[in-house]
Amino acid sequence: MLIFKRTLEGVIVRSLFKGKMVAILGPRQSGKTTLAKKLVSPYGAEGAYWDCQLADVRKHFVIGKPDELLPLVTGKKLVVFDEAQTIQDIGTILKVFHDTYPDAQIIATGSSSFDLSNKINEPMTGRIFEFTLLPLSLSEIKESRPTAMSDLHDFMMYGTYPAVVVATSTEEKKVVLKNIATQYLYKDVFVFEAIRNPRVFEDLVKLLALQIGSLVSLNELAIHLGVSRSVVQRYLRLLEQSFIIRVVHSFSNNPRTELKKAFKVFFLDVGVRNAMVDIDTPFITRRDAGFIFENYFVSERIKEGGNNFIFPPKILFWRTRSGIEIDVIEKSGVEISAYECKLGTTAVSFSRFLKMYPQAKVRVITPNDLL
Repeated sequence: MLIFKRTLEGVIVRSLFKGKMVAILGPRQSGKTTLAKKLVSPYGAEGAYWDCQLADVRKHFVIGKPDELLPLVTGKKLVVFDEAQTIQDIGTILKVFHDTYPDAQIIATGSSSFDLSNKINEPMTGRIFEFTLLPLSLSEIKESRPTAMSDLHDFMMYGTYPAVVVATSTEEKKVVLKNIATQYLYKDVFVFEAIRNPRVFEDLVKLLALQIGSLVSLNELAIHLGVSRSVVQRYLRLLEQSFIIRVVHSFSNNPRTELKKAFKVFFLDVGVRNAMVDIDTPFITRRDAGFIFENYFVSERIKEGGNNFIFPPKILFWRTRSGIEIDVIEKSGVEISAYECKLGTTAVSFSRFLKMYPQAKVRVITPNDLL
């Protein structure tokens, strides 16, 4: 099976043995276990990989008793605790262990429930480097195999979860993708959070899938679903924390002319989005192809930005009250880049934006540019 080299691997290696634990978070099936095993492999007998879903491993995690973990780490330079979110009070346990044995280099991997239940963030503040591993980026795929326009169309149709990318037929891609979209992504939300009405939660995902690239109204979503705005806001937060969507806000340095509170929603894997809407119509004949391409580009920028885990750039959009809009704004410190996503060579004017932000870099992005 093809093993992809993840860009995050080098970033994580450079963060090891700095006196902090490392957490690799991300959606299920994004490749966290594969990456963790690759990170520990060079250490041979001085490395250890433990699956926290196994009873023989779980019994060593006892709150207030850090010595219980010693049989798993003694004599090891680097130890991986995979699926660590399955351990009750994992954040507190790791905090006490780290404070007691600070020389042990621990890598803890877990799906979104790390964030959903605050099992890591609160107890481990100041003691941990946290990384997010999302589905494959285009650059990671291109580094491992040749990529043509037909492949890019596949990525925009079926997404880039590793198991989907390596699937050898269209039907296999659909089966794998639907399994991920229906069986894995919601699992942590339903297990660790009190979702009183799972049907409303899933209906919200489908509504958002139909609105990628468009302004989202909390009021309209709440009315359509028959719930309060606060419920919609909570579900949006959970969807973000489970790495299904990203809420993108407007660039509003000049709130008198720009939409201050407007936001859009994009899916971190466009294949998951398509699985909710239409996974059968070929990309080149789809009415929503332009929106899919925009979503795909946004997810690519988020993945690339995530490799700078200290100061990742902000992804925004720009729209004036008069309706003038630019698809993607990337703000990194004082640097501003503006992108318009087009399937063809349509002429685009950035004059209004450049008049307000003359220091910005502007560019039209087409599928050919990505390849």
